Amino acid sequence: MQFDFATTPRVIIRPGAMHQPGDWLASVPGKRLFVITDAGLVRAGVIAPVVAALQAEGREVTLCQDVEADPPEARVMATVAAALAARADIIMGLGGGSSMDTAKLVALLAATPQPLEGIYGVGLAKGPRLPLVLVPTTAGTGSEVTPISIVTTATQEKKGVVSALLYPDLAVLDAELTVGLPPFVTAMTGIDAMVHAIEAYTSKIKKNPLADSLAREALRIMYVNLPLVLKNGGDREARSAMLAGSMMAGMAFANAPVAAVHALAYPLGGHFHVPHGHSNALVLAPVLEFNRPSAEKLYAELAVLLDPAQRFASDEKAANWFVQDMARLVAEMPFAQTLREVGVAEKDLDLLAADAMKVERLLVNNPRVMTLEAARAIYAQQL
Repeated sequence: MQFDFATTPRVIIRPGAMHQPGDWLASVPGKRLFVITDAGLVRAGVIAPVVAALQAEGREVTLCQDVEADPPEARVMATVAAALAARADIIMGLGGGSSMDTAKLVALLAATPQPLEGIYGVGLAKGPRLPLVLVPTTAGTGSEVTPISIVTTATQEKKGVVSALLYPDLAVLDAELTVGLPPFVTAMTGIDAMVHAIEAYTSKIKKNPLADSLAREALRIMYVNLPLVLKNGGDREARSAMLAGSMMAGMAFANAPVAAVHALAYPLGGHFHVPHGHSNALVLAPVLEFNRPSAEKLYAELAVLLDPAQRFASDEKAANWFVQDMARLVAEMPFAQTLREVGVAEKDLDLLAADAMKVERLLVNNPRVMTLEAARAIYAQQL
């Protein structure tokens, strides 16, 4: 057996941790803290108490609330310039995946200037970077424990910078910050995290037993707790469990990468600005069905994990149950269920399929070879 495994060196999971940062902030060197978040969290009143708590610990705080969903290159570079102007010596990403992905690149590029377009891909970035703390406010992306930052290019393609330099020094998971999430956001980010677990478990090239263990436990936790937080958004125990599950799924896919669900989701975000988790949900069931002939045994194993009664079924029947149950779960979520509802028309399918096929770094991980024709058919099925 031989594999590599890397992750964030320190993780704190504790409700209220961001309102009492003294015990963990002392481990992060620097005085001028540059906090990257989005305007929605500021308006919701989530950020002000956190900033006050950080200032009470003697840190100078500059707040940047200009993050955009699916971060455009220009916005990332503008945030780098703002961090330099603030003479920041610690970067904190506080928010969803877009805030954390932006923070990763700001920490890198503010310390080691380099052309963003020159570091798309695996292992091309150069360090060092500034100290980096990531604080998720959704249970979805797992970005706090991954070495990946996704950016939207000027041509509306989603490209990734993949480098161990993007692991933060510290991740803080505080369920108090997620209690106020609306059901739509809770649902789409929860499905996103479950996709991470499923695709990590079935990853073709780097699948390994440590990632497998994390993916299985992540999927189990979220399968149980996602319905609970949708029923009662104030359930702090379930919220904390969702954060833990999302983090474990992030650890899994950082080491056993995701595949065709993400590859087909990216063009929906790039061209139609569909939130990433929602994009994943829209293509999940048909991609699982497409993959089933090649991933039958693995899907059957996941079926038994979620429903122990499936151990009495054949692999074929258990795998079919798993695919259908994931379709059921998505259908119960409070968001649009078809591509047409998010603005996609028949005329757009060729463009979407062509762009999906460009995401080769993910498609190579898929358990079944994805073709242009198959990608188009999957989109067409979801119109």
